[in-house]
Amino acid sequence: MKQVDAKDLNIAYIGGGSRGWAWTLMTDLAKEKELAGTVKLYDIDVPAARRNEIIGNHLSSRKDVPGKWKYEVTERIEDALKDADFVIISILPKTFDEMEVDVHMPERLGVYQSVGDTAGPGGMMRALRTLPIFLGFANAIKENCPEAWVINYTNPMSLCVKALYTGFPEIKAFGCCHEVFGTQKVLAEIVMRTLGEKNVRKDDINVNVLGINHFTWFDYATYRSTDLFPIYKKYIDEHFEEGIEFGDDNWMNSTFACAHRVKFDLFRRFGWIAAAGDRHLAEFMPGNDYLKDPDTVKKWKFGLTSVAWRKEDLKHRLERSERLVKGLEEINLNEDTGEEGVGMIKALCGLGRKISNVNIPNFAFQINNLPADAVVETNALFERDVVRPVFAGAIKPDIKALIMPHVMNHERIMKAVLGGNIDVELITEAFETDPLMKGKGTKDEIRKLVTDMMRATL
Repeated sequence: MKQVDAKDLNIAYIGGGSRGWAWTLMTDLAKEKELAGTVKLYDIDVPAARRNEIIGNHLSSRKDVPGKWKYEVTERIEDALKDADFVIISILPKTFDEMEVDVHMPERLGVYQSVGDTAGPGGMMRALRTLPIFLGFANAIKENCPEAWVINYTNPMSLCVKALYTGFPEIKAFGCCHEVFGTQKVLAEIVMRTLGEKNVRKDDINVNVLGINHFTWFDYATYRSTDLFPIYKKYIDEHFEEGIEFGDDNWMNSTFACAHRVKFDLFRRFGWIAAAGDRHLAEFMPGNDYLKDPDTVKKWKFGLTSVAWRKEDLKHRLERSERLVKGLEEINLNEDTGEEGVGMIKALCGLGRKISNVNIPNFAFQINNLPADAVVETNALFERDVVRPVFAGAIKPDIKALIMPHVMNHERIMKAVLGGNIDVELITEAFETDPLMKGKGTKDEIRKLVTDMMRATL
């Protein structure tokens, strides 16, 4: 990285018209007194980006905001990227209409998906739309800001990061995901309930992270001098049926909440702590385990996030955008966003060190029994202009057997995209070998599903 001035940073935000994550970033930047600079908002939806320009500049003008930023809309990606110190990517490939096909068309073969943006047929179809865009981003970054650090939040995370490195092998990119933090919070809650401790935070829980995005695992978890594995096992033995819930969300009235029973069951089966939300974990497992049908999903106390719900939620976020633009609502700086991206930016600027989980290629064999070109999720050390992956060790064989079909499908999907005209047979092979899809149709039925989904979404 060129020598940077932490008080005069240039951040390019690709997807800057976001009606959600953009406000999260603005909140965290506003609270950080050691950073300041310019955020250039680039989005194919220019009016949405201009609304965020108003929201961000209004937030920065508040007297109670220590972090001062100037938000500017750029209508060309090259203008956003030129001389950027950091590039943040958070986009939705196409619209919720295409995602509705991703999630719900496979139901005609009895395939249910709780998220549909990472694994399963929905995640793979989303990747076919997203990867060509990311290969373009990689080339634009190479041409305009090759030394910038690139932070991706877009799903499917593993394949998006893979595309960035495929398009520009020297890129300095990593993917951020907060799913691991949620499992640290579960462990913190169990510590408070069982050990009588007060105010235990996720950062008080030390973990070793191994896996691929949204299918991560802990083989080590401690609180101070206490090994949490025996405590977790005992809690599961005593509370397996009801699971655990805390805070304001209940799995029956929140599409994103769960009772963590899938985590509990995976611990009983495999002996490691599964470290993502149950909605994501379920999609990496065989279809009859947790997603056989809606009644099975209810038994495990999580939800199927329908795209109809996402469309309704978008209406509410558009209404909130209107209130924020008109000054009828203010962003609350006291809320914890649960993200660590700004802390990573600080460390990369040389303002301290940070350890957090990230998604990067396995070039350093940080997981020493997965392929070098797999994008894996482990802890990493952040300091000035470097991300050092922490050696995590080996995935145990029974869990590796669950991970490898997805790693191999990442290769198939990337190969299909790089080939130009997408090979339907290669995508059909990927669908057939995906755990959710196995036993869910004949080859001809699966090929027909693939072609119908491609026709409707690409």
